[in-house]
Amino acid sequence: MLKTEQFSYLFRKLAEEGSANTDSLAESERKFLTNLAEEWRSLAESDVKPELRQKGVDMRLGMDIASIVVKKQANTLVLVTGDSDFVPAAKLARREGAEVILDPMRQNIRPALQEHIDGLYSVLGKEQMP
Repeated sequence: MLKTEQFSYLFRKLAEEGSANTDSLAESERKFLTNLAEEWRSLAESDVKPELRQKGVDMRLGMDIASIVVKKQANTLVLVTGDSDFVPAAKLARREGAEVILDPMRQNIRPALQEHIDGLYSVLGKEQMP
């Protein structure tokens, strides 16, 4: 079986040059590497699609907001977002007596989020708000 370093080296060499010294490999390993290199060379840009996904950042921020307001560590929160995922956090913050100010960064906000804030402010100024 190929070691990781050997595989990486041979695969790069096959992919770049089309040949590599594979004399020490078993026939099945040589065939596998050759086929893999062929597939690699045939890839087009359209074959590669990034899979982007969030890692629960909104939920973690919401938990931080909840913790801060429940412990009375802040009485004013400034959310810089237009994401309606923060409705539960904003709602809890206001219920706990905190003031919630929103800067949506010139983005439109959903009515559900608008309902749970005390003020709308933009560092860009009102003339630049949508």
